[in-house]
Amino acid sequence: MADTGLVETLLRRVEKVDGGLDSQDVATSLGVDHQAIVGAVKSLLALGDVISADQRSSKHWELTGEGCEIAEQGSHEARVVSSIPEEGMPQSQLMVEHLEDLVRDKLLLVQKGQASQLEEKEKNELKKRKLLSEVTVKSYWITKGSCFSTTITKQETELTPEMIASGSWKEKKFKPYNFEALGVAPDCGHLHPLMKVRTQFRQIFLEMGFTEMPTNNFIESSFWNFDSLFQPQQHPARDQHDTFFLSDPAQAHEFPQDYLERVRKVHSEGGFGSQGYKYDWKIEEAQKNILRTHTTAVSARMLYKLAQQEKFTPVKYFSIDRVFRNETLDATHLAEFHQIEGVVADYGLTLGDLMGILHQFFNKLGITKLRFKPAYNPYTEPSMEVFSYHEGLKKWVEVGNSGMFRPEMLLPMGLPEGVTVIAWGLSLERPTMIKYGINNIRELVGHKVNLQMVYDSPVCRLDS
Repeated sequence: MADTGLVETLLRRVEKVDGGLDSQDVATSLGVDHQAIVGAVKSLLALGDVISADQRSSKHWELTGEGCEIAEQGSHEARVVSSIPEEGMPQSQLMVEHLEDLVRDKLLLVQKGQASQLEEKEKNELKKRKLLSEVTVKSYWITKGSCFSTTITKQETELTPEMIASGSWKEKKFKPYNFEALGVAPDCGHLHPLMKVRTQFRQIFLEMGFTEMPTNNFIESSFWNFDSLFQPQQHPARDQHDTFFLSDPAQAHEFPQDYLERVRKVHSEGGFGSQGYKYDWKIEEAQKNILRTHTTAVSARMLYKLAQQEKFTPVKYFSIDRVFRNETLDATHLAEFHQIEGVVADYGLTLGDLMGILHQFFNKLGITKLRFKPAYNPYTEPSMEVFSYHEGLKKWVEVGNSGMFRPEMLLPMGLPEGVTVIAWGLSLERPTMIKYGINNIRELVGHKVNLQMVYDSPVCRLDS
């Protein structure tokens, strides 16, 4: 609300005239800034039909800073002549018989509000010399409204239960509703940090020439999830306390029979240079349907499909999707998380190739400090755990697992003997936290947090 005294003064001025007032003239007569009068006008308009105000635009000429200086002290030419010393100077140096400062005279006319006495050509000449500028002034033509009053009464904006109960609403003036108002913009949704980083991971894989694998089957048979990976049927990961088993349908029945037979043989009898696990492999165990525990089951299907081609061609595959573990839910474990997996198949690949790809992959993510540690996996040999230095925690943390698929897994599929496959897997959640860093994590959570607790929380869960 504008200054109450100024508003009341404006109302009294409007009351005394029949036609109306120009806000610019009011400001001049009161000796106040025009914007203060504009504020008073807008405050009165908000009260309803107290006044009516039509906006007008007018143009007038004003002196620039340099123009004001010339109007006060004379033009540059006149000042040069006036600076001639008393003893004079040779006529050959300055030929001036009589000086009339026309520039100053013209500027004084404008300063007195008599710019109309100058021709347009003269005004434009002064404008080119940056002594004069044409200014557009917006003002209001103010007249009395249908509810004009010199007394300001605040309009009510709400009809309250108390007004209705007492009947006081009958004597109050209410502000009219603006049905054209847009209202408060609703809060919009935002992408989850995991989904943002998932998109970035996908883009990195595509930039590196990888092809995305189809991962739309959360339900998988134990054969593709375990047996095809040369993981024995007595492995602890296949127990009910680690894996979700389905009751309906409980079993899968469609398998490539010749491939299934080769997998059975390499498990129970050995082959392809391996002695196997020497146990009685059972088809009933392989048929059990589960919620997949890793996306490597998809990699196994894709590699088997690759092996069925007439001629082998090198490939680079990747996947990012959910996997499930039968965990006891607590502060650091969930029953599902997202796994990222990369697979490269070609002739003559080595552990050095795997380390080079991992460096390139994590560098694109902004993670530059990596270390590798020997590890054991049932279906990769050699195997490596991948560590990254966390600037927030000031220590090395595990971010993934990697290795070269064993011949016992690849050769039963039908891949040529010279083909090697390097692969790595990591949880989407943990590299997300490493990428975001301590400050961004605190911003996401909204207050100070113990970063180690965040890192150990379910969203950071890493299972290779």
